[in-house]
Amino acid sequence: MRNWLAILAKKKERLDRMRSLPQAQEKNLADWLRVELTYTSNAIEGNTLSRQETALVVEKGLTVEGKTLREHQEAINHAAAWELTKNLAREGKKITTGAILEIHRLILNQLDEPSAGRFRRGPVRIAGSRVVLPNAVKVPKLTDKLVNWLTTTKDQPVKVAAEAHYRLVTIHPFVDGNGRTARLVMNLVLLKAGYPAAIIRKEERLKYLNSLEKAQLGGSGDDYYQLIYAAVNRSLDLYLEVAGAKARKTSTKKQRLKIGQLASSSGESISTIRFWTKAGLLPVAGRTRGGYQLYSRDAIKRIKLIRKLQQEKRLTIKEIKKEIS
Repeated sequence: MRNWLAILAKKKERLDRMRSLPQAQEKNLADWLRVELTYTSNAIEGNTLSRQETALVVEKGLTVEGKTLREHQEAINHAAAWELTKNLAREGKKITTGAILEIHRLILNQLDEPSAGRFRRGPVRIAGSRVVLPNAVKVPKLTDKLVNWLTTTKDQPVKVAAEAHYRLVTIHPFVDGNGRTARLVMNLVLLKAGYPAAIIRKEERLKYLNSLEKAQLGGSGDDYYQLIYAAVNRSLDLYLEVAGAKARKTSTKKQRLKIGQLASSSGESISTIRFWTKAGLLPVAGRTRGGYQLYSRDAIKRIKLIRKLQQEKRLTIKEIKKEIS
């Protein structure tokens, strides 16, 4: 088994060292994540809305022909519960039983109002599973015990997130919506620790459910944990790729140009650039080891401005220097 926790911790450290994304790019990623989490989490539970259809419902408020009202409401509810999860993470407060109940309330909003945000009061079974779930009387105390563990454990955050999810679905505290609530609680733990949200893909549904059942029946939990760790790893890779692309773009912008490169980029001759530099119109950003002048990429814009002032306003070098200083 790979040393997942060490790998994930190192990737998070790399991500932490990178600069934050521009606001527009951050919003684009957030919008994508809201739809993707909603689509995949609901699909695991049998919702038949496609990824594109989920986006129409969540982002546009549109209805999809041939899909049930329940499926539409499930998409709306999960998106709202995800927003709550993000807000809880931003607040930085300890995870409480009340927070878990509120996430669940949003998951079942307008679907099962008597059960939304309330612990089950009777026995339940997981369809097709041999797992025996706790007696309903024990559910509140078991959930409080889980919350107490969450607030006191010192384990690695990704391990805590995976175990929190496992413990919650094993308690099965609700009549319905246990899986969706547990996955959001898992991601709440991850977000609070500075990790991106983990997405369990639709095509992993059987592997995911089988690995859970295997652990719940007393077998090894390795398959389950590897699946969750791999999901976190994918999210980290995605964020690193986006942040890295931005960093590469920023780095390119900050590259310094030799006079020949500047001449080629600006369409001016080297002699003209030398003349303008000597006249004080173009600042030198640095020098090579051999003593050659270097210019910032901003010099390209400055050159275009100088030429514009010459051609349109007929300004002298002295007047241009005064104009752009």
